[in-house]
Amino acid sequence: MTTTTITLPVKDANDMNAFVVTPDGSGPFPAVIVFQEAIGVNEHIRDVAGRVAALGYIAIAPELFHRTASPGFESGYNDFSLVMPHFQAITVETLINDSRACYDWLQAQDNVIGDKIGCIGFCLGGRAAFVANSALPLAVSVAYYGGGTHMVAHLAAKLHGPQMFFWGGKDTHILPEHVATVVDAVNLAGKDYINVVISYAPHAFYCDARPAYHPEAAREAWGMTVAFLKNKLG
Repeated sequence: MTTTTITLPVKDANDMNAFVVTPDGSGPFPAVIVFQEAIGVNEHIRDVAGRVAALGYIAIAPELFHRTASPGFESGYNDFSLVMPHFQAITVETLINDSRACYDWLQAQDNVIGDKIGCIGFCLGGRAAFVANSALPLAVSVAYYGGGTHMVAHLAAKLHGPQMFFWGGKDTHILPEHVATVVDAVNLAGKDYINVVISYAPHAFYCDARPAYHPEAAREAWGMTVAFLKNKLG
C-alpha cells in the first residue's frame, strides 16, 4: 500500500488536507471515505484507513477541522476542551462540503470505480457518514456510534446507499432514545439499513487507542463491516 497527504479545494472554506491510502496494484478500486473522531485525523484514523485499504479499497480521511485548526491538527484523548472550538464549528453544511470535496476528488481518479464509493465514520465521523450518505450518491455508509445523529435524523429521507449503524449499549453519551430517533426516521423513510446495538460495548468501543476499547465488540463490528462493504462495493 502507498500513503500520501493531499490538499483539496472546499466550496465554503480554505483548502482541506486528506490522508489517502491506496492498495497495491493498478486497480481500478472501489473507495471509502473515512471520517475522523473528534480528536482529528490521528494515528488511529490513519490506521483505520490502512485497514480499509488492506481490504482493497482506496481510503481517504479528510481533516474536518480545517476551518478552525491548522493542517495536521490532532488532540489527545484526555482533554476534550482542546477540540471543543473545532467540534462546535462543525455543521451539516460543512460536513456536506467536505464530503463532496473527497467524493469529487475520487471521481476524478482513473483508478477509482466511480459508482463504488462508500464511507465509514466514528463518533463525530459516524454523524458525518450519515450526513454524507444523505448528500452524495454513495453505494454504502457505515456509522459507528455517531454522536448527534439524532439531531439530523430528518436527513434519513435523503439517504442514498444502504446504511449500517453500530451503537454501544453501555454508551452514556448516546442514549437509547437517541438511537430510536435515528432508526425510526430511517424506517419511516423506507431506506435500507442494518442497526446493531452491542449491549456490552461502551462509546468508542472500536478505538484501540482509548480506554473504552472493547476488543470483542470491535472484532465483531469490524467483521460485519467487512462483509457489508464487500456486499455493496465488491
